[in-house]
Amino acid sequence: MALVLKDRVRETTTTTGTSNLTLGGASATFDTFASVMSTNDTTYYAIVHTANGTDEWEVGLGTYSGTNTLTRTTVLSSSNSGSATNFSAGTKFVFITLPASVAAHLDPASNDHDLNSIISFGNHDTDDLSEGSTNLYFTNARADARVAASTAFDAAGSAVALAIALG
Repeated sequence: MALVLKDRVRETTTTTGTSNLTLGGASATFDTFASVMSTNDTTYYAIVHTANGTDEWEVGLGTYSGTNTLTRTTVLSSSNSGSATNFSAGTKFVFITLPASVAAHLDPASNDHDLNSIISFGNHDTDDLSEGSTNLYFTNARADARVAASTAFDAAGSAVALAIALG
């Protein structure tokens, strides 16, 4: 399962209530969820009622359950005070979106156009990484041991040929 973000993915639904959304297909100018997602993939979605004067909408994280079904996993904002919207009858548009609440963005008025100024990446080194049997990291001790074990050095020290395979 992967988080999928794609442009121009929009379908209709006539789902009512707060249940999973049964996707009803896309117009010729949009892609379907099924064309960009696999079962158990997640995406940020928005759903909005198309009836004039009907204030029903929702933004959230959804899981594609296959067979043209989008499960409303986590509601981020909605016309129902942040809870799942109880949709009335009629056609709704459902589309992939990137909610403002989860987007990393820079203030265009600021002269500091560096994400590091708004996101703390911390100070990390290889001590923070776990090693396995095949992903060993450089240390001075490992390099010294590898060089000492090599037969590429002339014993008299007059010539050096480096042919060391550093696994």
